Amino acid sequence: MSISVQLRHKFQGFALEAQFDVPSGVTALFGRSGSGKSTVIRAIAGLFVPDEARVVINGRVLCDTGSGICLPPHKRRIGTIFQDARLFPHLSVRQNLDYGRRFSARDVSEAEVTQMVEMLGIGHLLDRRPAGLSGGEQQRVAIGRALLSGPDLILADEPLAALDDARKDEILPYFERLRDEVSIPILYVSHSPAEVARLATTVVAFEAGLVTGQGGAVEILGDPNLMPAGVHGAGALIPARVQAHHADGLTELSAGGVPLFLPTLDAALGAQVRLRIAAQDVILSPARPKGLSALNIMPGTIAQIRMGEGPGVMVSLATPAGVVLARVTKRSAAALDLKQGMPCHAVIKSVSIARQTVARGAVPLGAGEVRDGK
Repeated sequence: MSISVQLRHKFQGFALEAQFDVPSGVTALFGRSGSGKSTVIRAIAGLFVPDEARVVINGRVLCDTGSGICLPPHKRRIGTIFQDARLFPHLSVRQNLDYGRRFSARDVSEAEVTQMVEMLGIGHLLDRRPAGLSGGEQQRVAIGRALLSGPDLILADEPLAALDDARKDEILPYFERLRDEVSIPILYVSHSPAEVARLATTVVAFEAGLVTGQGGAVEILGDPNLMPAGVHGAGALIPARVQAHHADGLTELSAGGVPLFLPTLDAALGAQVRLRIAAQDVILSPARPKGLSALNIMPGTIAQIRMGEGPGVMVSLATPAGVVLARVTKRSAAALDLKQGMPCHAVIKSVSIARQTVARGAVPLGAGEVRDGK
């Protein structure tokens, strides 16, 4: 499955010019609020027609303004999940699911419905109405309704933005299962680095209506020249493998042969994971430090130093595990005499790596990603 999108539209005070081609899996449209992500989703769904547009899903043309083709939304075979679940309040969960099923271009068997209900863990909710569900339960039902419509593509427009942290933690594993178990591509809009790190196989970075980069999640999020969430949201993704669970409450990972320690992860020995290390949580030291409480020390070489407009510097460190980003002050960079090509160590506290940002399951390795021990 392939997705090809070319859009151009001029609003008052804002111009959108987006072009990207992405494979199946979860593609995150990632950038700060107001960068044009949701506008792209609306155009793909057919909720508005841009000045110029061409949208092709696996060879099927949904819109081509140059040829006068523009399918209405109900003929695009797209399932959409919004910030709010938008369930029919007067219908039960079962009836809401059946509503989605009625729009499928093919017959959806009872076995498929049962499988979807089990995957989303909503079997005990079928006879309840939306008002009696939590926000997380409502979103799981909305996911099920989108799946039962038999879509060629799922659009998820910041589906967790309206939920608190506890409900987000509840929903994220279901999106992981959707990514790993259902062969339907997903375009996932977000400005949350944690969500993108956990779910995305591909990232399309947006800034002020323009696509500034696209590629594998590790490649894009680890690029100090992009930083689609801004310097405060910068961070790199590190592929690793679970080596051991220790009695003192720590899980040991191996990332390119480098040991990393995190609070206990619910993951089997040998499981492949991918963790996000925020740039602001990394300390740099030219020499290997001693006598620190921090357990994670990653040797590397400075690949790039990017000066910011303010007091900060973004340092890109090439390590055996992959790229690590560190955000330090210009004063610290000068005091350490940091230069491109010099050896340096990244120091990371175990507790600074949030378990909510650790991706598990069948997380593909994209371009620029490092396989453990290779």
